[in-house]
Amino acid sequence: MSIVNLPMQSVPVSLRSNANPADPVAKIRRVLEEDGVLPALRMLNYRAPHRYTGIYKYTPEILKNLYLVDAFDPRVTKGSDVPNEEAYCVLLSKRGRAAFGHAGDAPFPVKLASPVVSYCGVLLIRSNGEPFGSLCHYDVSRCEEPSTQMPYLEAIAGDIIAKLEAEGLLVKIYSTLV
Repeated sequence: MSIVNLPMQSVPVSLRSNANPADPVAKIRRVLEEDGVLPALRMLNYRAPHRYTGIYKYTPEILKNLYLVDAFDPRVTKGSDVPNEEAYCVLLSKRGRAAFGHAGDAPFPVKLASPVVSYCGVLLIRSNGEPFGSLCHYDVSRCEEPSTQMPYLEAIAGDIIAKLEAEGLLVKIYSTLV
């Protein structure tokens, strides 16, 4: 979905400016700093072939959705939680690194009980080194090779977790999980 197809009120102010498009990571960082996490996720989503972009928090039994962007519906800001046994994001914590691919293919040779077909994601690691969750793109349809999105996710993951920590959002998130 192109940004020009979205209603103007759903486009962050920073994206309406004449920012230098030559450095998309700098632009995403600026949106994150000026407008917040959700607008930065929208910007990541605009670049991706995947329908969804989200942030998920690891818990012992379920993967908690904190933020979700749907390329087809700009009103979506949060999705459903997912049982760990159905979540590709949980495989990131087991692997300890980023992953991308299609269900049934490497690095996901086993098809989980999930409607997700295309996935790419990176770990979100807190400043104390503890895995927090994941930042990911995914789709229920097969997408173009998702590896093109990995540099953007990897570049912005640390900035997103730092923003969540700096604004006390992790404390708020943890208090809602208890």
